[in-house]
Amino acid sequence: MSAYPCIKDIYKTFLQVNSVRCSGLALSEVSPSPLSHDTISRWLKSKCFRPKELWRLVETSIDKKSPCVLIADDTLIAKTRSKKIEMVHYQYSGNEHDVIAGIGLVNLLWHNLTTVESIPIDYRIYDKDSDGKTKNTYFSEMLALAKKRGIKPEAVAMDAWYSSLDNLESIRSHGWVWVTTLRKNRIVNRNIT
Repeated sequence: MSAYPCIKDIYKTFLQVNSVRCSGLALSEVSPSPLSHDTISRWLKSKCFRPKELWRLVETSIDKKSPCVLIADDTLIAKTRSKKIEMVHYQYSGNEHDVIAGIGLVNLLWHNLTTVESIPIDYRIYDKDSDGKTKNTYFSEMLALAKKRGIKPEAVAMDAWYSSLDNLESIRSHGWVWVTTLRKNRIVNRNIT
């Protein structure tokens, strides 16, 4: 049994059914057993969920023979009211159309074109202070790992943020094609096939 009364199943169920307030305080308010938000915070801090654990959880659900696309995107978890949280940086938010404080997350999703099923297969937390890597570096690393894991997408889809020449060449080096929008400042050579 866990050293803390907050166990994985309670937390997982809470995240699945709650789309509004995902916080330790919100969980403590609806918990079937008395839980303080401090207990939940301590329990979360004792856990370490890495991208490789995500892959272990979903690997058996991925049909590598089915036609698929890989979808890359990033999101910003806003932390505008927080003053001192690790990994919070000022970043551009597409939702806010402004630079705000938040935690950046780069995601890679496997999308089955036959069953129209989508499964997250990889992620990276963007924390430039800890490793100095950019979102583009994470993007390239996740694609290389997907190829190593035997995934053969029909295409890699992403937004304009990832449409740099280096990223497009990285996708091409894997033998894959890409689908994206291009930023208006991009110069395109239409004669290349």
